[in-house]
Amino acid sequence: MKRVLIIADGTIAKTFLERISDLDASDTIYHIVYYKSSTLPEKKSNKFIYYSFDPTSFIKLSMLLEDIEFYQAMLVLGNKIDLLSTYDNIRQVSPILSIFVFDKWGISFEDKNTTVIDVNERYANILSNYLPDIPLFAQNIGLGLGEIMEFKIPFGSAYVYRHIGNVEQKRWRIAAIFREQKVILPQPKTMLLPNDNILAVGNPNVLKGVYKSINRQFGQFPLPYGENIYVVLDMVEMNATQIEKLCNDAMLLHANLNSKKLIFRILNPTYGKTLDKLKSYQQSTSMEIVLDFLSQDLEVIMLQDISQYYVGLIVTNRNFFKEHIKLLYKIHLPVFKIGDEGLFQIKHTVVLNRNSEKVEQLSSMIFDIASQLHLDISLIEFEPDMDDECVKIAEHFENLSKLFEEKVRIIKTRKNPIRTLMHEDDYLQLIVFDKKLLHTGWLSFLSTNLEQQYFRFFDRHQLFLPYES
Repeated sequence: MKRVLIIADGTIAKTFLERISDLDASDTIYHIVYYKSSTLPEKKSNKFIYYSFDPTSFIKLSMLLEDIEFYQAMLVLGNKIDLLSTYDNIRQVSPILSIFVFDKWGISFEDKNTTVIDVNERYANILSNYLPDIPLFAQNIGLGLGEIMEFKIPFGSAYVYRHIGNVEQKRWRIAAIFREQKVILPQPKTMLLPNDNILAVGNPNVLKGVYKSINRQFGQFPLPYGENIYVVLDMVEMNATQIEKLCNDAMLLHANLNSKKLIFRILNPTYGKTLDKLKSYQQSTSMEIVLDFLSQDLEVIMLQDISQYYVGLIVTNRNFFKEHIKLLYKIHLPVFKIGDEGLFQIKHTVVLNRNSEKVEQLSSMIFDIASQLHLDISLIEFEPDMDDECVKIAEHFENLSKLFEEKVRIIKTRKNPIRTLMHEDDYLQLIVFDKKLLHTGWLSFLSTNLEQQYFRFFDRHQLFLPYES
């Protein structure tokens, strides 16, 4: 049988005691120390043993503590000085007794056996639950710190029509789905639908990020990677024609995507007409030119710039991409490699799907990019066995197509589509940028992994999207 000491005073203490009397069904015995009879609940309980004395009196409180072995103590007092004095009295007698302190003054204790219940934080959480579009925090279970949340998946979310198995859940989990007054225990093949309420459990800070991600609408790319587009121009390695083409395509992307600034990092600047033209871009408030006269290490420069300028997309040409692919992979940002033809000639995007899990995880980004660039989407399902994974990803893309009114062509084929695409040049190829792309050689020509053959389309526009494995 457990014995709990409750030192109570005030209206909150009275409500607390009434709640215990109504809900407790255990064998616990509660020893209640109180100042005033008005604190006591109207309903009598045979589980309550009352003591009427001032708990700030060390002699009186110590006699009770020495006489009875308590499982824990709870201090629910309306006066800060009384609370601190009572706490000190308990600790003098019982240094390791577990104590829970009701706090509305911002008190802190350097005591691993004392838990502070911050009433102001709890009230703030309760009030926020009544606001629209705010995640609900569990109040009376768990830690009450936001490790259990409920939030709605709105129309336009990046999570709609995604299968649970393809939702990245690191340090958090979807524990339940509430749909049409029913509880659904999620399975890997369970699909999330608009207006679903999900119960999520995990690290509070991670869940806050998940909530923001779920409510992120399309039309935000290059977010969540960053806000700005970044271009590296090496005036020794690139001629004037290459620089002009790279700048023109980057400015066209900047004009169509939701980027705040276009950053040009110029390496090895050489005085002349080309540099003068680049400097003239500074007249635009949405462009910035950054010169490097010191010939610093490229990796150091790019990592510093990406952090300083909150870069979300890197734009480059084929030569720079081939030479620095390992660095670009390490940076872990989307990379737009321009093709030989002008960007304005692109009519649709192409996704060569060989790994449905990766493509589904990046599907919201694919739709976001296609929508902003006003391009249709062609999903080419190359799967000799045509298994359930093909059906699942096709269903996912078709649902997103209807929801966002974005045209999608789903092409299912057992024939390698590379031969067909080699005769077209009006598309943007979207590629999962995983580690396998770093290893290309003559064996890659024999690979059935279409993404590993990206180098065969180097003269086309390609966008490499980082993937979290």
